[in-house]
Amino acid sequence: MKYDFVVLGATGMQGRIVSRDLLETGYSVLLCGRDKKRIERLLKKYNKTEFKYVDLKNKENECDVIKSSVADVVVNCAEGDWNLNALESCIEARAHSLDLGSEIPMTKKQLKLDSKLKRRKLTHITGCGSVPGIGNVMLKYAAKDFDKIETIEVGFDWNSNIKKFVVPFSIQSIIEEFTEPATNIENCRFTKIRPISSIRNSNDKFVGNQKSFYVRHPETYTFYHYLNGKGLKNVRFYAGFPLHSFNRIMDFIELGLGSKEEVIINGIKVRPIDVLTETLKRLKIPEGYKEKEDLWVKIIGKKNRKNKITRMQCLVPTIDGWEDAGCNIDTGMPASIIAQMIKKEIIKERGSFAPESIVPPEPFFEELKKRKMVVFENGKRIN
Repeated sequence: MKYDFVVLGATGMQGRIVSRDLLETGYSVLLCGRDKKRIERLLKKYNKTEFKYVDLKNKENECDVIKSSVADVVVNCAEGDWNLNALESCIEARAHSLDLGSEIPMTKKQLKLDSKLKRRKLTHITGCGSVPGIGNVMLKYAAKDFDKIETIEVGFDWNSNIKKFVVPFSIQSIIEEFTEPATNIENCRFTKIRPISSIRNSNDKFVGNQKSFYVRHPETYTFYHYLNGKGLKNVRFYAGFPLHSFNRIMDFIELGLGSKEEVIINGIKVRPIDVLTETLKRLKIPEGYKEKEDLWVKIIGKKNRKNKITRMQCLVPTIDGWEDAGCNIDTGMPASIIAQMIKKEIIKERGSFAPESIVPPEPFFEELKKRKMVVFENGKRIN
């Protein structure tokens, strides 16, 4: 069977959201991953799909599966550690591709493949989720109204109606954000900051009280990469967590459960982070549990020599029928939207990009609206 899309990491949380959104739009999707049991419901409900076991450590197998699918676009929802591997397989298989984002060193490597992708007449976009993703496109929308941009701050805040711990997104990514140095740009220089040392109490009008702090994110690199010509000097990324979630994550870290260093249990080497990841997959979502999230970008600069500040926001609810996804719809659904834009040739440019350089804001925001995600510019709704 010929497929419209391949989803790598389809058995994970984001992969399931992307796959379902594509299937509900009427496309055929090949679901690729390692744990078929987690997508049995999708396979039973939708006819235009199938499962293939793919381990991203095996690039030859990965490439063969993509080639045999004859799909135009591959959506990679695996952990960011595998993004370069997946991109190289997609280039070999001659398929367009996108992912949910990598850390800065890998993002640089992906963007350096621009000329190779152009020669193959292929498009790759890295960071197509919430932040990175929606935030990047909001920046693109707002930046056109500035003559100069001095500072960009970007981040997320979220909360839930029931104050019990539910994994907000990849626990490995979360623990990395809590523990590994944040890379901001201050006065045109990259600076490293220990996240926990930057914790502040904040009150987001949409979601409430938060513990907010700097975390490492690729936007600090890509924003500067694309906008330094406008005089950009400072880029900072903030992550906000409600207290009940923040405290539980700190418990995991302090107990050593987020460690990637192997330990030996009954003669078998395991990483605590892998055990934690698999254990949390069994965690049930409380009945009636709902989340909401505020993705935001603040741009400070000048227009016609006058000071100008723009705050973009995307407010995300839990939507009916997607309760088990919570606010994670704002990561999986944008990836589905951008993949469809490539498929429909709304996005035609070839090469390697981040969303702020290539995704057209207006049609993207219209698709977010269909999925109950509302975009504001300085408090005024624009979609």
